[in-house]
Amino acid sequence: MGLYDRQRLENGAEISIWEISEDEDELRKLCSPIPNDELEELQIIKSESRRKEKLAVRALLNEMFPEKLYLGHHDNGRPYLQNCAIEISITHCSKYVAIISHPELGVGIDIESIDRDLSKVEKRVLSEEEQDDLSDRNTNLQLAIYWCAKEAIYKRMSRNGVDFAEQICLEKFTPKNDGELEATFTHRDGTEEEFELEYKIFDRHVIVWMVG
Repeated sequence: MGLYDRQRLENGAEISIWEISEDEDELRKLCSPIPNDELEELQIIKSESRRKEKLAVRALLNEMFPEKLYLGHHDNGRPYLQNCAIEISITHCSKYVAIISHPELGVGIDIESIDRDLSKVEKRVLSEEEQDDLSDRNTNLQLAIYWCAKEAIYKRMSRNGVDFAEQICLEKFTPKNDGELEATFTHRDGTEEEFELEYKIFDRHVIVWMVG
């Protein structure tokens, strides 16, 4: 399938999604030439599915940008472009890879299958108030949105040791095919930052992103 979707947002951000339907050899051909540091990383990854995810990220970067860009990672794992000032955030699951970019503003993105059982993360990720807001009918869908939203904020904040349940709180929402979310990040010193996020549901997956 390759490039699944590409859209430019009104705020200047761009979101691109790659559907991983190719085998590993096909992905390697699409990515050629692969930067040496990424080749070294691929050599130590034992899981074929993980290698395909990494290759799909490179294929999507090549699709998004005409010039060859080199991917690096900060000590906390946050990705950045070594030879370009554009802000990016990356997410992947077994079927899709997505990248959001913006020329100036910080970004965060996350994707998850709504068929994945997320019940085990409920108490670790959600506050007691958020747990009380879960509906019996759409519990796993709500959990997927909560999880992706908090992951997107975590990636945007780029901080270690964040307590998802205590420091990232979402306003109550009713799941729809797409919509907006409001969230608050509480720093360790008690100061708060408010964020707006957007999400959509497609092909049994949830994707959530934020800009700024």
